[in-house]
Amino acid sequence: MKTIRVVAAIIKHEDKIFATQRGYGEFEGGWEFPGGKIEENESPEKALVREIKEELDTEIEVGELIDTVEFDYPNFHLSMDCFICTIKSGDLVLKEHKNAKWLTKDTLHSVDWLPADEGLVEKIKEYMRE
Repeated sequence: MKTIRVVAAIIKHEDKIFATQRGYGEFEGGWEFPGGKIEENESPEKALVREIKEELDTEIEVGELIDTVEFDYPNFHLSMDCFICTIKSGDLVLKEHKNAKWLTKDTLHSVDWLPADEGLVEKIKEYMRE
């Protein structure tokens, strides 16, 4: 099975986390943490900065790695490095997503997460309790 390596930004502001709804592709309509594929010879952190600039026209500061999610979809294996991030500059402009929300630890379960992202929700809740 083919492995796809991606990164995800857990963008935190005060007591909220930013979530996006996919506007395209096989998983259109599902909620996820924004990010994307790691290109050849690119570090996960650099990939994340590039992807968020491309998708949301925003510069982020990449913080700690909170988890690496390993998930088997029917046609591929996803390996997703997930980092806590903060906004350096920009307004989170939706260029590829159809919707977005700021969620608190109490509302994290209020959206229909994509399967790989679903596993992160409890980890993020723990992180937000600290």
